[in-house]
Amino acid sequence: MIVVFEIIEKLKDIISKDGNNKKVFDKDVAQELDISQVNFATMKNRGKIPYDKILDFCAKKKISINWLLYNQHPGSLVDTTDKYWVRYFPDVKVSAGGGSFEGNDDFNQLDIPEYFVKFLGGVQNIKNIEAINVVGDSMEPTLQNDSIIFIDTSKKEINNNSVYAFLYEDTLYVKRVQKINNGFRMISDNDIYDDMICSIENTKIYGKVLSTFNSI
Repeated sequence: MIVVFEIIEKLKDIISKDGNNKKVFDKDVAQELDISQVNFATMKNRGKIPYDKILDFCAKKKISINWLLYNQHPGSLVDTTDKYWVRYFPDVKVSAGGGSFEGNDDFNQLDIPEYFVKFLGGVQNIKNIEAINVVGDSMEPTLQNDSIIFIDTSKKEINNNSVYAFLYEDTLYVKRVQKINNGFRMISDNDIYDDMICSIENTKIYGKVLSTFNSI
């Protein structure tokens, strides 16, 4: 995957062509992505990519996300992204430190290239995959704020130290999970956060996190 500075330059090139090749600045990119200039500058300095905003931008401009993120020529995607897709819930936020469950049943079709299918368990497993947004920093550096994670909703059994999404007290979380007596220990990869102890009765496993745009 290309780095954030390359993505920004590609975005500037697209915006420039829309504006008759005028000079494009970071503030123009921030405006197109509906991000404040301050937040955009912070993300740029930290090398973070606002995947959800970029997906919206690509959808609006009818641009291949795979070309933007992976340097794949759009013509090479005709036989792949039309063939494989997963359900993406843009309004569902999974907490990695500071979010809440804000979901509904509306989903978008998120096309994925053929080579990415193997990370999601193969062609036969695509039907079980859902993609949702991460908010918060408790799982950094593994999962970034505003990244998109791919969850296998068929995997409810806990494998210790793997990453899962789960519902606990009306909040959807993503944590590294360990089984303990009568419950679970939910561990943040960012060690400034304390572990959570959740009872079996009050915890609903949503699924296992298989991958993300910044990989796990």
